[in-house]
Amino acid sequence: MEGIPISDHDVASLDHLADGVFGLRIMMVNVFAVQNGPGDWVLIDGGLHFSQGRIRSWAESLFGDVPPRAILLTHGHFDHVGALPVLLENWDVPVYAHPIEIPYVTGQAEYPPPDPKVGGGIMALLSPLYPRGPIDLGRRVQAMEDGIDAPLLPGWQVVHTPGHTDGHVSFFRTRDRCLIVGDAFCTTKAESASAIATQRPELHGPPAYYTSDWDRARDSVRALAGLRPNVVAVGHGQAMAGPEMLAGLDRLARDFDQIARPTTERAA
Repeated sequence: MEGIPISDHDVASLDHLADGVFGLRIMMVNVFAVQNGPGDWVLIDGGLHFSQGRIRSWAESLFGDVPPRAILLTHGHFDHVGALPVLLENWDVPVYAHPIEIPYVTGQAEYPPPDPKVGGGIMALLSPLYPRGPIDLGRRVQAMEDGIDAPLLPGWQVVHTPGHTDGHVSFFRTRDRCLIVGDAFCTTKAESASAIATQRPELHGPPAYYTSDWDRARDSVRALAGLRPNVVAVGHGQAMAGPEMLAGLDRLARDFDQIARPTTERAA
């Protein structure tokens, strides 16, 4: 499972990825804010538990004391929703997730156990210790259908990208081809603590130890490559933009089974 190296030339600034799009890295995971206009912004994903202070401070530096109009989830894994219970104590806003993902963020279901044997690396070995839920974000959670504009994000399309989880989604803005992919693929080896620490830019598949369906994960990467993005923002790793990124994404899509798929897949 070797990644596809990308030169630093195609690394994009996480601070300001595209018009109105901002990112924040907290330890191993990224969250994003998209601004539609003055006083009108949306948070994408909710980071790790205990990161609520960082997220609020970052949001205030960008938007003052204006809360987001909504929180949109790529999926409900612990590192993408961990800060939300505390953030929602102060932000009385809706939370949107794909219908398939809703049971995992409303206390009805927990994710299948990870498989620490796939992917290699200390992050994979530690994966049985990671929270699997259920997390309950309550009545704020609403369904977000794919194939249409994202809620409260005009011009952004919801793209169902299952594989890492069944209800995983990505977000694509057509006017500048900006793509926020969650964990559909990564630009670091998510199973490796050293790779996460160095943030060496490489294209990889989704985090292997938590990916539930490799056929659908491959199909999702191919669908995202078909969008021909100019900028990609991922849940794990650096943002990327440029022709080398796009060529690497094409290669990942074409040779996904050889590059990203574990030889021994996660336990059922």
